[in-house]
Amino acid sequence: MSIEVGSVVDGVVSGITNFGAFVELPEGKVGLIHISEVADVYVRDVHDFLQEKEKVKVKVLTVDDRGKVALSIKQVPENKPQASATVTASPPKRFAGGRDFRKPGRFGSASFEDKLSRFLKDSDERQTDLRRKTDSKRGGRGSRRG
Repeated sequence: MSIEVGSVVDGVVSGITNFGAFVELPEGKVGLIHISEVADVYVRDVHDFLQEKEKVKVKVLTVDDRGKVALSIKQVPENKPQASATVTASPPKRFAGGRDFRKPGRFGSASFEDKLSRFLKDSDERQTDLRRKTDSKRGGRGSRRG
């Protein structure tokens, strides 16, 4: 089976870098899955989604003159969850800094307007505190000049 643009082929992850993963394809060819083509969500580290020697189904995006093969996992039709199928969520992965950005944070599950009004209130309080601190160092407002 030759590697043609648009075809879906099986491969084995042979190496992982900070910009993507290399996959061994049939006929001994090697292709690259760019980090932006690994998953439908933001990928900070490819290791969170792929491991070396893992078997993957990939779609061939391009094959250039020099034989470089661009691949995608997220564009493989079988990898997309069906609308009627029940999707079980995997446990959230921790990102750098140990914070899980998918959990509700400081603002909880409030509406956008609630979040915005709270942000404005907090911002106004910080600005007021900052003004108080800097005014006292400059002599404050309305100080007499002698």
